[in-house]
Amino acid sequence: MIDLDQRIVLRRRLCVALCGCAAMAGCMVGPDYHSPAAPATDTYTASPLPEQTASAPGAAGLPQRFVPAQDIPAAWWALFHCEPLDTLIHQAVVNSPNIAAARAALRQARENFSAQAGGTLLPSVDAQLGATREKLNGISFGEPGVVDEFNLYNASVNVSYKLDVFGGARRELEALHAQIDYQSFQLQAAYLAISANIVTAAVKEASLRAQIEATERIAAEEDEQLGLLGKQFELGGVSRTTVLAQQTLLAQTRATLPPLQQQLDQVRHQLAVLAGKLPSDATLPEFRLDMFSLPEALPVSLPSALVRQRPDILAADAVLHQASAQIGVATAAMYPQITLSASYGAEALTPAQVFKAGSTIWSLGAGLLQPVFHGGQLSAQKRAAEAAYEQADAQYRETVLLAFQNVADSLRALDHDATGLKAQTDAWRAASDSLELTRGQYRVGGVSYLSLLDAQRQYQQTVVSLVQAQASRYADTAALFQALGGGWWNTAAPAAAATAQ
Repeated sequence: MIDLDQRIVLRRRLCVALCGCAAMAGCMVGPDYHSPAAPATDTYTASPLPEQTASAPGAAGLPQRFVPAQDIPAAWWALFHCEPLDTLIHQAVVNSPNIAAARAALRQARENFSAQAGGTLLPSVDAQLGATREKLNGISFGEPGVVDEFNLYNASVNVSYKLDVFGGARRELEALHAQIDYQSFQLQAAYLAISANIVTAAVKEASLRAQIEATERIAAEEDEQLGLLGKQFELGGVSRTTVLAQQTLLAQTRATLPPLQQQLDQVRHQLAVLAGKLPSDATLPEFRLDMFSLPEALPVSLPSALVRQRPDILAADAVLHQASAQIGVATAAMYPQITLSASYGAEALTPAQVFKAGSTIWSLGAGLLQPVFHGGQLSAQKRAAEAAYEQADAQYRETVLLAFQNVADSLRALDHDATGLKAQTDAWRAASDSLELTRGQYRVGGVSYLSLLDAQRQYQQTVVSLVQAQASRYADTAALFQALGGGWWNTAAPAAAATAQ
């Protein structure tokens, strides 16, 4: 029988043994992860960018300056100074199913890490109560005539601890923590995508409305011209062919309206879904180009900073980290595994005797498992983990390349948009002057109607193209902010507010 002092000593020895084993578990096999270095470049494009873009008349024609190394605000869309746009983005952050799914995935990753951490780094302690009815036959003891039936009651506490000598469990936790990082950056990517998509859709809606209004004005002018030609035809001043040509032009102009209306309806439906609403239930503002202000100072992050800003690059880095940790897990599986166990309790024939002196039972144990032969399974698993790491590394490098391409495309697009808008404005002015001059000449018989018809067609094309060129400057400005990562690292913005809610 073990007295109280002996029990205390036993417990102390058990605790010391477990703590000592935990202290021994300091080695971790497998590679220690380090994020890849940023590309060794200080520019995004092969040729240098101008200090500022070309300018053109109007709010959409303001010159834009490229400011290297300037930080990006978290709510970057506020630089367009469109209050309805700000409101819609904040509503979308709260209501978007994509963001809700990303948040849930992040919570799941955190809980998986917590579950694994509690189960591997700390001893497992279980309390057990049991009662059994047994019948013994004396044959097994060499006493054939002895038969006995009895009840057996027990109460015990069992402790077990798997010693992580070679770091397999900690590498597994490292992989799970990398999964948390991945889901966190996926959430930031969802915020960035929802805001950028709403800005782009709002600009597209404004562009379509401007194109529809311009086309309707042109159609009204052409209809008025058709009325004048009809009167001239009745008086014998023009031929039937002239009237039919004008009717054809008017019909062609009106035929362009239904596709524009369809695109407008589609983009409105898209905005409703982005805001987390049904198209039939959403109450959306009507966006027009004059509601937006063009940001004049454009931040251009350093190439070395881009890999620490873009959520997709950081998510790919987390995947690479996870693959690195899995190499350690597979390597540790090839080494010995040590398990410690202990139990302390009581056993008696009646419940009342379970906690009395003399019923105490205890045990201490240690086990060593050394893999010897698994048919090459463990080596193959390690090689598979190394191949997975190579795959993740290649995918990371591809993500970085595409990110730099996105930024380069956006920077060049902004430069070309400004030049194109200036040229398109000049074309619109020339077409407008040409149309007015041709109309005057036609009234006095100086030119044929075909010349007037051609001038009308040119003017119509330049009006629509001018609207599209204006909208491109806003859309590509938003694309640059998205390509640079969106400024999520600057606190506030929708992420913190939505998470708090």
